[in-house]
Amino acid sequence: MRLTQRVSGISLSMTLALDARAKALAAGGRDVINMSVGEPDFPAPAAAREAACDTVLSGAVRYTPAGGTPALRRAIAEHLSRTRGVPFGPEQVIVCHSTKHALSGAILALVEPGDEVILTLPAWVSYDEMIRIAGGTPVSVEPRPDCGPDFDRIQAAMTPRTRALLLNSPCNPTGYVWTRAEVERLAGLCAERGVAILSDEIYRRLVYEGEPNPSPVSCGDAARTATVIVDGASKAFAMTGYRIGFVAGLPAVVSAVERLHSHLVGAPNTVGQAAYLAALASSGGEPPEVADMAAEFDRRRRYLLEQLDAMGLATPRPRGAFYAFPDVSRWLDERGSAGFCEDLLENQALALVPGSAFGVDTHVRLSYALSVERIAEACERLHRRLG
Repeated sequence: MRLTQRVSGISLSMTLALDARAKALAAGGRDVINMSVGEPDFPAPAAAREAACDTVLSGAVRYTPAGGTPALRRAIAEHLSRTRGVPFGPEQVIVCHSTKHALSGAILALVEPGDEVILTLPAWVSYDEMIRIAGGTPVSVEPRPDCGPDFDRIQAAMTPRTRALLLNSPCNPTGYVWTRAEVERLAGLCAERGVAILSDEIYRRLVYEGEPNPSPVSCGDAARTATVIVDGASKAFAMTGYRIGFVAGLPAVVSAVERLHSHLVGAPNTVGQAAYLAALASSGGEPPEVADMAAEFDRRRRYLLEQLDAMGLATPRPRGAFYAFPDVSRWLDERGSAGFCEDLLENQALALVPGSAFGVDTHVRLSYALSVERIAEACERLHRRLG
């Protein structure tokens, strides 16, 4: 049976592959510390769990509209208006199976074969593949030494074929948070060139120091009309398995994604929608558990940075998300960061993600979505590997 060119070149997500290998070793009796997967180790908020159970027990788990329930679309629009500082209506929101699903739908709706999409490195592993599946060409741009945006290189990368730029702040894998000045400069540059901004804001709530994370939609009317936001419940609400995300933007873009998803997947998960609606209905627009989770992530972040610094690992300071991205170039052989992580997993039972997955082969990614005690043990194993 012949496979299409569209899928023949697609690789399995490296983070999911490493997570599977780590779990297989653990199932075989190894004491594996898994810092490869970006998944909060906290339970979903009580309000979300209760709503999910109530929905299942009611028996009324049926198809919803392709764009999500009207109640959830309204709640997300209110959430966006409150957190992004500009008004959104429910017609500007479509509910999706996850933020990954939302982003893939937005890319398919906006990117034609031959279009170019700019990625500022290091970039999350699935961006490149999503763009290629749509027939587009990813154009990678090297960052500054602190992993911030290099605007000279971004501007030089723009051509008449540039259709969009993918912004991820806070960034996976570095935790870098773009400043308002940087976002405003990017918005102006994209407006000049007629380039859309695909703004992946899944880690928006998880910023621990310095100024808050600004969305491009808050940078004026031109930026607002040029920006498509993707976000969801997985990271800030610890609802990864509920698979709920959304696209927000101009009604024409949202409607296009809705039409696409109506044929590809039908409706989003009914139970997940009920859970997300309950979470958003909490006082202040978020469950009380979120602030506690963010505070604990910050504690882990500061501890991990101290340990990496003590090992002599230069690490761009992560202001957000729950990752660190140290430079391990001194310890690499011809196999690069992939070989480094393979040895670390097999010999020290510590699972990290090679920087090559994000386009920067000199670094590795550590997720601190695990207890301080396990982080401490992970650092001991990493130190043994460094010798």
